[in-house]
Amino acid sequence: MSKDVKSVIDEFHSSVNMTAKELESWLKTEESQSVGQKKDDDESIGHKSGKHIIELLKSKKDDYSDDDLSHMKKVISYIHRHSVQQPEGDVEHTRWRYSLMNWGHDPLKVKS
Repeated sequence: MSKDVKSVIDEFHSSVNMTAKELESWLKTEESQSVGQKKDDDESIGHKSGKHIIELLKSKKDDYSDDDLSHMKKVISYIHRHSVQQPEGDVEHTRWRYSLMNWGHDPLKVKS
């Protein structure tokens, strides 16, 4: 595994702070399905991304494809870009937090 690939994988796993199980449960909620940009169908881009993230979290690092690594870069970029747009005040029940959670990052989750 090249240094660049390892770097992407490491950054993905440090940016995505929800477990596969937490993300699976979250994606079933109305709040999760109520946010995000939607294209042709009813499912938002972030919600679809969340499903892919679950698969990535369940996969072994050696099994990641080029498409998986590309998606990881997209996830990292989204989380970093969206995190800096945090609204003021209590963010627990905001569309901002819900969108980030669709991408596997709960800004209220304390790092362990």
